[in-house]
Amino acid sequence: MKVIFLDNDGVICLANNWGSRHKKQKNWGGMRLSMRGREIPLEYRFDNFDQKAVKVLNDILEKTDAEIVVSSDWRFHATIEELGDYYESQGIIKRPYSVTEKINFKDWSEEGFISEDFQWSRIDSLEQERHFEIMRWLGQNPSVTNWVAIDDLNMGININTSWGRTNRDWGLSNFVWTPRDWEGIKQSGVKEKILDFLM
Repeated sequence: MKVIFLDNDGVICLANNWGSRHKKQKNWGGMRLSMRGREIPLEYRFDNFDQKAVKVLNDILEKTDAEIVVSSDWRFHATIEELGDYYESQGIIKRPYSVTEKINFKDWSEEGFISEDFQWSRIDSLEQERHFEIMRWLGQNPSVTNWVAIDDLNMGININTSWGRTNRDWGLSNFVWTPRDWEGIKQSGVKEKILDFLM
């Protein structure tokens, strides 16, 4: 099985789409203060996907037959069935296969998945958490032959800093970064990098 760990914001939901859910909710009648996010009808709950980004993703899915595993925080605001419905409504040709599990520091440490002496970083905590969530999912699914994580959070092993290029002792080897939140997966060269990991 081939797998794409997919973040949404900054990858297929781009900066020009951010806030579109508020316009949709206003037209619907507005969110009530007492409402929880999941009580909002699905079509008004999320921002729209960029249609050119969707086209790039669909091309990758057609060429590789990869499954989508949602690593985006959107997984906390909808069931996998609802995410599938929303992906289809936005033109994505495949429904998500799965989602990654939210990290539980205590349990995962007790299980030995995260060592007690792991050096957490306040600067990179979101990246580190998502890295562990993806690695855990891979460990639980040994049938995966090829995979790639796509995210606007930089979870790579080799990164450029103000001090120069550095290697992390954590990070994802099969990772494609989309640092331009107005381009995401459409950015020149990104599709080719993704295909390299999946083919």
